Amino acid sequence: MAEEPAERQERESRPSPIDIHVGSRIRLRRTLLGMSQERLGDALGLTFQQVQKYERGVNRVGASRLFDISRVLDVPISYFFDDMPEGMSEGPVSGPRGRMYGFAEHQEPFSAGVDDQLTKRETLELVRAYYRIQDPAMRKHMFDLMKSLAPPEAAFDAG
Repeated sequence: MAEEPAERQERESRPSPIDIHVGSRIRLRRTLLGMSQERLGDALGLTFQQVQKYERGVNRVGASRLFDISRVLDVPISYFFDDMPEGMSEGPVSGPRGRMYGFAEHQEPFSAGVDDQLTKRETLELVRAYYRIQDPAMRKHMFDLMKSLAPPEAAFDAG
């Protein structure tokens, strides 16, 4: 059964789940740094409305823009693709010759709920306070202290 033109247009006008995921990772990192959409936009030469569209996945982030965003937010480009929901990265890839499958090795997804844990106010405040410690040696001591207080191999607790 052939797809109707209206159905195809509606499907193509919806944001891609990958664009939504990349946008949410931009928002997460910007928020962790305590940076406003306006400040990120200024650093990139964009309006805050454009940043909003990227974060919602309404507008797709091009490769060069993603590179610029990664530099401003001080993360590797791969950060934006971390924690992809299960199944999203396993489907076929559209290429110029139709449907094909990628060559990347299968990666185990991170635990569900990690993103929720990372966006909690307590987590954001802890990360911001940690990065306000000016002395790298003191920051390392705090990091080691926090790790020593947690049970070994503890998973994130969504509570």
